[in-house]
Amino acid sequence: MNNLENEDKHTNEPSRHAAEPAMSAAAIDGVAALRSVFQRVNQAAEKAGRASDRIRVIAVSKTKPVSLIRQVYDAGQRSFGENYVQEIIEKAPQLPEDIEWHFIGNLQSNKVKPLLTGVPNLVMVESVDDEKIANMLDRVVGNIGRKPLKVLVQVNTSGEECKNLRISNFFFASNSNVSIPTSLYMTISPILAAKFGVEPSGCVGLAKHVKEACSNLEFSGLMTIGMADYTSTPENFKMLAKCRSEVCEALGIPEEQCELSMGMSGDFELAIELGSTNVRIGSTIFGAREYPKKN
Repeated sequence: MNNLENEDKHTNEPSRHAAEPAMSAAAIDGVAALRSVFQRVNQAAEKAGRASDRIRVIAVSKTKPVSLIRQVYDAGQRSFGENYVQEIIEKAPQLPEDIEWHFIGNLQSNKVKPLLTGVPNLVMVESVDDEKIANMLDRVVGNIGRKPLKVLVQVNTSGEECKNLRISNFFFASNSNVSIPTSLYMTISPILAAKFGVEPSGCVGLAKHVKEACSNLEFSGLMTIGMADYTSTPENFKMLAKCRSEVCEALGIPEEQCELSMGMSGDFELAIELGSTNVRIGSTIFGAREYPKKN
């Protein structure tokens, strides 16, 4: 297994050191929720006969203010995830450098350079779903001279095809010059997110490409969103585990060195029981998303 970061490798709980004296009610709730998440992770790991210090909790902070992220950081959390390039490049410089940022959203080719140059402490991109984006990441990492970037191959385990590819391509094509209102982008991107990802039959080929053709990237495992409504079924998780077995056999690497990023607020305990090494927890820690209101 790759070195999985954890806030406390012995207890799998965040630090209880006091944060700033004047904590908002939201921050207090967030810190308490974080501790509850770690307790639940411990329990799920124990139930599955797994070591809890091999499971990374990523606090997904999209739409949340820097002040709230800082309070959760002060409680001991170090791994954070963001879905949107503009958000992460605005937030990261305002927060401590030892945060380990994960980018977990769909990544356009023309956003790769801003992401990598704007977030030096980006440790992983979890959403590589085709050779084009892998090649772009590889090229930019090499050009800016940063250390190899860990990446996960995103797999579409839902079986849902993007039924309106014309709309999808219009919004997400790397050469699109269309300015998309933030509220509209944040409305449609979760709907399309589960439909991104390589088909299970193609994950071995893409993993091989990353490992063999992208010297500036470190293939680290697989990721899935699950269903379009951000829920997952046991079949989604089992499919990703099956893909891992196939990838590891093809690449000649032990499964312990191939991470599985699966499970979110509503299903992370099930995901842990079925082998997840990365759980991406957002609303359970930070509360409901706060998307911009339409004018």
